[in-house]
Amino acid sequence: MIYDIIIVGAGVAGLYAARHLPKEKKVLIISKDDPWECNTFYAQGGISFPTNIADQASHIQDTLNAGDGLCHKDHVQILINEAPQVLDDLADIGFHFDKDDLGNLLYTKEAAHSSNRILHAGGDATGRYLHHFLLSYNRYPMLTKSIVIDLLTQDNICYGVSVFVDGKIKNYYANQIILASGGVGALYEYHTNARSVSADIQGIAAEKNMVLDRMEMLQFHPTVFVKGEGARKLLLSEALRGEGAYVEDEDGKRFLFDYDNRGELASRDIVSKAIYDYKKKTDKNIYLSFKNFSYDKFQKRFPNISKTFHTLGFNVPEDRVPISPAFHYSIGGIKTDENGLVSGYENLYAIGEVASTRVHGANRLASNSLLEGLVFAKRAVDNLKFSKTYQIKKFKVPSYILIKKNDKKYKQELRKKMWNNVGIVRHQKGLKETQEFIEKMLQLDIGRILQLRLLSAKEIVKAAIDRKDSVGVHFMID
Repeated sequence: MIYDIIIVGAGVAGLYAARHLPKEKKVLIISKDDPWECNTFYAQGGISFPTNIADQASHIQDTLNAGDGLCHKDHVQILINEAPQVLDDLADIGFHFDKDDLGNLLYTKEAAHSSNRILHAGGDATGRYLHHFLLSYNRYPMLTKSIVIDLLTQDNICYGVSVFVDGKIKNYYANQIILASGGVGALYEYHTNARSVSADIQGIAAEKNMVLDRMEMLQFHPTVFVKGEGARKLLLSEALRGEGAYVEDEDGKRFLFDYDNRGELASRDIVSKAIYDYKKKTDKNIYLSFKNFSYDKFQKRFPNISKTFHTLGFNVPEDRVPISPAFHYSIGGIKTDENGLVSGYENLYAIGEVASTRVHGANRLASNSLLEGLVFAKRAVDNLKFSKTYQIKKFKVPSYILIKKNDKKYKQELRKKMWNNVGIVRHQKGLKETQEFIEKMLQLDIGRILQLRLLSAKEIVKAAIDRKDSVGVHFMID
């Protein structure tokens, strides 16, 4: 079957792109898991929107400052200047952000923002609310529990995708392809990402010799609940610290001010490195305290976090909870232009976390990620060349074996290597050791899914080795 557009991914970027496509177009959305099993669904904090024209310049500067000199300034200006259009559009189609009793939008503050400009929905469930809303708005068919295992490319044109669906591999063709598949969370032993986010598309991109940009720039969220089974850990929203929660050691010392005079409101890379360093030096347990909140305010503003911790036996906000950094967000990805067009391709687009627009530089400013997915999804759709069609070339259906006998064991070994050697603090010896480990793994008898993860990890490690100096989230100790 031939479509006008195939969208790979059903998070905020993919669904918002679908929302802007002409109704008459034949569109297929492909979701690796159930559609709600994506990073958008788990996003707590909110979306950053400049509050007025004057705040746009400040928002741009805050983004550039957080990016530590590596942002693409023109793209940052696009992100911030087009944010009001997104806000108006969401309002026009019926999405509601939280408001006060008088009907005014409730703006809050997060780390490294110079003013209150974060809008939220459902208290601490912005991503979930927005995702549910966009899903309900979607008019196009969706393949769920379907894994894209290859891109059908030739001579700088992408003709379609190979998909494992219903126990078989099938080829689907389209004139335009939009990749919105998310980041690389499952490469790490501890992360905050949805289970479906495992770097498959980045691995395919590496295999196709696409330009993978800033892959070493990986953001670790500083406040993550450390207990619980499994790799995925419970995120504790940046908004908590923005509204009064604070980090302390087991003795009650607020040590972050020893590292930065902004304390809890320093950028994520600084807070994560401070917690890592302090823990290593003192061997003390680290906690997030909510004692600045009244019970009623905490329940109203952070209802889901409150409910979760009460279920776990914590009497929040009275009780503090143990925290640690964990992998959170992939800043780099498939290199695109200002419209999401993949470098070197005519009809292939990448938007959201899978892409590198360079708006985040070396460190993403809190709550700019959902905004990026929205803004560049719209720009990608506006740039689609609907008038141009391609003579679809049929490709042989590949015969990959997705998972082989020892893949689970190898996957866990990879996760540990990435966490220990390509994490918050890095050194050349550990990076090269991991590089050698990956090369050896790629020679083993492994399945297609693990192969793609390894190819993505290989690009991350290579980029980290090549960038000798510390900048933003990339922190070298030698």
